[in-house]
Amino acid sequence: MKPFSKILAAIDFSENSECAFDLALTLATQFSAELTIVHVINEPVDLRGFYVPHISFEQLEKEIEESAVKMMETFCQSKLKGFANYKTAIVTGIPYDEIIAAAERIDASLIVLGTHGRTGLDRILFGSTAERVVRSAACPVLTVRLPVT
Repeated sequence: MKPFSKILAAIDFSENSECAFDLALTLATQFSAELTIVHVINEPVDLRGFYVPHISFEQLEKEIEESAVKMMETFCQSKLKGFANYKTAIVTGIPYDEIIAAAERIDASLIVLGTHGRTGLDRILFGSTAERVVRSAACPVLTVRLPVT
């Protein structure tokens, strides 16, 4: 197994992904690894042809992206104090596809992401991004659940 020199942390700004990110940052620090933080904007529902007052589809996409950029900046400022070896990426698409593509682009040696722990009907209806990443990634994947309290 190759050393953890490039770690990709996938975040959606949820409590679950923040918990996973904390572990990714710890690993990146311990292994002196480059940390790439990726946020995937789900492909928005195409609203063209429907009446959405006062906003165009293009404007909605722009506002979503601007909001994601601000959230990433705030996230990095609060979480990365003293850690400088990182990059960020905000991409649009299907989360598991984009996480895998980003990992391939940077030649990641580890992917770290949170899992929402869905079971039963929720899992059938919504699927599991983490499970799909685990099944398809070319490198090891560490999935992290929130601690049970």
